[in-house]
Amino acid sequence: MLELRPTCENCNRPLPPHATDAMICSFECTFCRSCVERVLDNVCPNCGGGFCPRPIRPSRNLRGGNDLAHYPASTQVRHRPVDPVAQRALAAGLRAIAPEQR
Repeated sequence: MLELRPTCENCNRPLPPHATDAMICSFECTFCRSCVERVLDNVCPNCGGGFCPRPIRPSRNLRGGNDLAHYPASTQVRHRPVDPVAQRALAAGLRAIAPEQR
């Protein structure tokens, strides 16, 4: 079950469960689309993988209790601002490689 982390790990911008600009890597590292595009260069600073849009969990019970009430979003903030110099170096070696080939 996805945690649906509440904020961008870099800029700490709120990313509520219904946010359409929340991006995640395969380890659920969570960043806003702006940071992924402008700061991270689509390279996760934690694992080196790429990002995709985070799915939206239904806010109400549409079928079988698979909704936010039964599976609430995480409230644990993971604010770990990225070192821009280190990120540029990491991204320089990986951005030319498609995420599915890293």
